[in-house]
Amino acid sequence: METTRQNKISRLLQKELSEIFLLQTKAMPGMLVSVSTVRISPDMSIARVYLSVFPSEKAEEMVKNINDNMKSIRYELGTRVRHQLRIIPELKFFVDDSLDYIEKIDSLLK
Repeated sequence: METTRQNKISRLLQKELSEIFLLQTKAMPGMLVSVSTVRISPDMSIARVYLSVFPSEKAEEMVKNINDNMKSIRYELGTRVRHQLRIIPELKFFVDDSLDYIEKIDSLLK
């Protein structure tokens, strides 16, 4: 059960990370990265960020690239939310494949 504070911080991080990825992916035509969910630990030290990547064939490669550049993304996030948060949580990025799963279930039902 997440607290109200965890929900607020999750929404704030989701909004800011979405803007960061929007600016970074403008240089890559045909690529779309969106932040689907952010789950934060109860002590606010770790944030698990689930990314939805289009096209889905490049999802693993993109998330690996994002994890390699995590420090610069965390720094950018810190400059954006420095007045709302005292400590910027450690970020961990994962592929959100729920849309692919839904599509597979749909095709099986047809």
